[in-house]
Order: sequence, then structure tokens, then C-alpha cells
Amino acid sequence: MNRIARLARRAVCLAGFAALFAPGAARAQVTLNFWDMIWGPPEYIDTARKLVDQFNRENPKIQVRYRSVPWSNWYQTFVTAIGSGTAPDISTGAGYQAVQLYEMGAIRPMDDVIAEMKASGDLDDFLPGTVERLRFDNKYMALPWAVDIRVWLYRKDLLAAANIAPPTDWAGLRAAAKALTQGDRAGLVGSGDTGGSHYVYSLILNNGGGLFTDKRAVALNTPRNVEALTFLADMVKDGSVSPASAGYDSDSRRRAFLTGQAAFILDGPGLPDSAPAGQREQIGLLAPLAGPHGDKGTIMWVNNLMIYQQTKYPEETKAFLKWWSHNQKSLWTEGHTRPMPARISFGRDPYFANDPIRRAVMESYIPIGKTTGTFAPGIFGQLNAIEGDGVIQSLVQEILQGKPLAPAMARAESGINAIMK
Repeated sequence: MNRIARLARRAVCLAGFAALFAPGAARAQVTLNFWDMIWGPPEYIDTARKLVDQFNRENPKIQVRYRSVPWSNWYQTFVTAIGSGTAPDISTGAGYQAVQLYEMGAIRPMDDVIAEMKASGDLDDFLPGTVERLRFDNKYMALPWAVDIRVWLYRKDLLAAANIAPPTDWAGLRAAAKALTQGDRAGLVGSGDTGGSHYVYSLILNNGGGLFTDKRAVALNTPRNVEALTFLADMVKDGSVSPASAGYDSDSRRRAFLTGQAAFILDGPGLPDSAPAGQREQIGLLAPLAGPHGDKGTIMWVNNLMIYQQTKYPEETKAFLKWWSHNQKSLWTEGHTRPMPARISFGRDPYFANDPIRRAVMESYIPIGKTTGTFAPGIFGQLNAIEGDGVIQSLVQEILQGKPLAPAMARAESGINAIMK
């Protein structure tokens, strides 16, 4: 074989080798693992599975395996998988899940995805600020898919029977709750679990406060925050808060409200869907309440759709992520997922437009929603620990039990400082 022939043969071999491993090279069918948290009732899981089946039919070269992950011990589930090298390719998750797992080296930043979506104009379909809320370490941690937010709901029948108009500010809420507390019925019901801690976040944000300064220093014991939690403590002193609240979990809290044992509750906009037959129409949404200084606000989370570093197929995973983001409207219209959609176009669907509560939440609550880390720039992994390790749960339990506020807040601030260090 002459020199020219040998060089030609070598070039052909190298070209074939390069083509085999080229990023855009055709490859055999790949399998992706998609882990999805349980974001709604049983029909949510069924709808999500049908969506995955649709993707698999439309994309025969990429097959996705769906796994529904319960919220109980979710953190251990993911950490164990990451440690054993069996993490999924892609998953959904709560507001700070991506950044916490990123700090463990487990999450693949998606700056490339965001850049592509920005270039195509697709990024304009997301609610203002939701994409930027998922930025950390100058990188985008995840793509928003939903917004979980807390709103004030009330029993229309109880207020109508007492000839009380729906309150519009804190003073009105306190007065109405006191007037409606009679016998076994309470004006307000809370709980001592994670859902109960949302009362703390919502009230301090509603009063223009927050847990942090703009330098990310812990600042729980500020005048606005003290004023906000004093308001809740005063309602307990009034006898307007169900005495069972401290021992309730969120299911018990919701059950008390849905069965008419309490007039007011702070919860998600999807709660009325769980009402007993004939009771849904008795539940109304309060307009965002004005705090004593005129501030409005409530706690919200931007739920994550994230890609894992362990994936062997980043391009295929990106393709599925984009498809899922574009095609998941049925998670609401058929699956009745409880959070609100991050995509503006989904919010225009008749499912939202014709529902007075969901429509009002999109119009009036979403624009004033704030995160646990309000005032601190971006997001950071400790936020997940603050919400999950019981510091704020202990604080709300003490308030609901009528214990002195100042030492309870001091203990909570100490606990948050320990997490931040």
C-alpha cells in the first residue's frame, strides 16, 4: 500500500471514529430517568405518565422512564442516589432543591438551555423574575415550571351568616376572626408543621420584612418582623386561633377549614379542589391583605426542573426538558396540580381564566409573591435547610401555644444563624 493510500485509509478511520463520538452523531435508542415529585392528587401522576408516554411515542430514539417520588424522605432519596451514582437524568423539585444539590456537585447548570430559549424568544413566556430567581453562583440552576404560593382563603358561608365583609387588611382580619370565633368554631386555624411555618414567612413578608439583609446576614429580630409575629400572637391571645393548631399537621388544618370549623386559612390556591361535595362554592379568596404600613406580600417558591451531572446523555436530556416544559399544561387541566404555572401562556387557558380563585391568584397574588431569602441576592442552599430543619416550625408552635414571643424569636434567629454558618 502506497503512502497516499495509507493516509487516505487513516483519514477514513479517523473520520468514522470522530463521527461515532460527535455530539450530533446518530446513536441507538437512549433511556433517560425522570424523577417527578408528587405535585397533586392521584390524577396528577396518571397525567404525568401519559405525558411521558406521548414523548416516547414522538421521540423513538429517546425513551424516558417515569418515577413518582413522594415528599416523605425526598432529600434522603436524592442524596442516596447521588452518592451511589444512580441519580436521575432529570427531575422536578422544590424551590431550593437544585441549588442545594448543586453545592454537592450533583446538578448540571443550564446556562446553555437558558441561552437557547432566550434566543428563540421562548424565555419571554415565563412569569417575570421566575427564571432569575433560580440563579446561583452566576449560573442558572434550573428551569422554572411552577409557582407555589400561599394565599388567604375564607368561608363565604360563615362570613355571610355573621354579616361580615371579607377583610382587606390585618386589622379587618383580626376583627373578623374574633367575631367569628364561637363555641367549637375558630376564626383562624394554623398548624405546627411545615405548612404552619408558612404563616410566619407570609406575615413577615406581608409587613415588608424578611429573614435576611441584602448582605445575606440573618435579620429575624427586626421591628417589622416583630410587629408581624406580634399580630399572630395577639390573635392567639384573642382566642381567635383554633387551640388545636399547634398540634395540627397540614391535613388536619385543612380539614378543619374545609368542614367549616374555621373561617380563615393560609394555604395554596388549589385547596378548594379538596372541599367536600357542595362545599367548594363556599370558599372564597381574600384580596392580598394590606399590612399596618400598607405593604402587601406573601411567601412563594419557584419550583425547579433540573438536570443532573451524572447524565450520560445531556443533549437528549435537554431535548426532553424543553419538550416537557412546552407540553405540560395538562398537568393542571387534567392532573389538577396545586401550584400555579410558571408559563404565562398556560395561565391564559380557560382552566385558569374561568376559575375565579386561580384567575385572581394569577392577577393579584403572583405579582406580590416573595421568597424565603427576600432581600438576600439570588438563592442559596441554606434556604432549604432553614425550611426543613424545624427552626421556623418550632417558632410557630410556640406562638400558637401562646408562649412569649421575644425568647421564641431569639431561639429561631440563633437556629438560623447556626444553619448559615
